[in-house]
Amino acid sequence: MTTKIKNHLEEDLKSQKKFRSTVKFRILPLLLFSIFFFSSQVTFAHCDSYDGPVIKDAIKALETNNVNIVLKWVNKNQEEEITTLFNKTFKQKKGDKEIYEIIEKHFFETLVRLHRETERAPYTGLKPAGSTSQIVKMADNSIAIDSVDDLATKFTAHIEKVVKEKYHKLMELSKVKNKSLEQGRAYVKAYVDYTHTLEGIHSILEHGSSAHSDHN
Repeated sequence: MTTKIKNHLEEDLKSQKKFRSTVKFRILPLLLFSIFFFSSQVTFAHCDSYDGPVIKDAIKALETNNVNIVLKWVNKNQEEEITTLFNKTFKQKKGDKEIYEIIEKHFFETLVRLHRETERAPYTGLKPAGSTSQIVKMADNSIAIDSVDDLATKFTAHIEKVVKEKYHKLMELSKVKNKSLEQGRAYVKAYVDYTHTLEGIHSILEHGSSAHSDHN
């Protein structure tokens, strides 16, 4: 093999490695996003809010007298309780308005509470419309418009920015980590933050999540 061909192959191999590394780094946040929002347990109260998908479906179910619209939010063992309460609530729609509002809220609360149980998450009460975090609003909107492109671009850029910031902070502190105990502890704190962030991402990608398993 001539030196020219060998050098060409080495350069080509380096280019392939760089490309794979770039693709992996850019795809990773998108994979994390997908897993986090559609598979894993979300810690914020998205499904607890009045503008969240659970209560939106509950309102639609009561408008159309179709309990099946909300049964997907609970597991099989909870179906009977929700169906019974739904029927009682629907029967009161044409009654006293103030009484119906109380009964309707009780239905919402029960539905959300049971759904949160399937997530293995605590129920802390219903949240007002507008309390959902911006990223989840964007996630819901991507579903509504049938396109994740804009969200994926913005979210990927945000994750990349965060990871790079943690990395650069760590590298700056590594230069002075042995100059004083205070600086050393600052380095350790940054190291733990950086590595645990990446470890958490890797763990989700490798092992997934058991959340929502009660729906299966």
